[in-house]
Amino acid sequence: PMPPDQFTPAERSRVMRAVKSGDTTPELAVRQLVHALGYRFRLHRRDLPGQPDLVFPRLGKVIQVHGCFWHRHSCPAGRSTPATRRDYWDVKFARNVARDRANLRHLRRLGWSVLVVWECQTGAAKRAALQRRVERFLAEA
Repeated sequence: PMPPDQFTPAERSRVMRAVKSGDTTPELAVRQLVHALGYRFRLHRRDLPGQPDLVFPRLGKVIQVHGCFWHRHSCPAGRSTPATRRDYWDVKFARNVARDRANLRHLRRLGWSVLVVWECQTGAAKRAALQRRVERFLAEA
C-alpha cells in the first residue's frame, strides 16, 4: 500500500477538485461579520482584477480573504509544503503569490482600497481583533 502522503494521479485529482475557491469558511466568517456591522457588498465581481471576495462599490473598497496555505501567509499553515512533488508545489505557490501581488497592484491603480484578511485571522479567538480592523478599514475615508 502507498503511504498516505502519496496519491495516485487520480486520487490527487479527486482531492484537488474538492478544494473550494469560494464560500470558504473564512470567507463566510468575514461576510457574516461585515453584514452584522451593517455594510452591504457585492461578491466576486468578475470585472475587477482577481475577482475580490467582498466589494464595496460606494466606498471604493474591497476585502480579499486569503487561505494561508494557498496564498503563503507567514503563519505556520502558510509555511507548510506537501512532502511529495516539491518542485510542482514551489512553482504553484510562487505563481499564486505573484498573481495576488499583481491583482493587488492593479486594484490599487484603479483606485480601490484593499484589505487582505488571512484565514488564520478569522477564527473565533481572533474575531474581536478582526472586527476592529474591518471597522477601521471600512470607516476610513
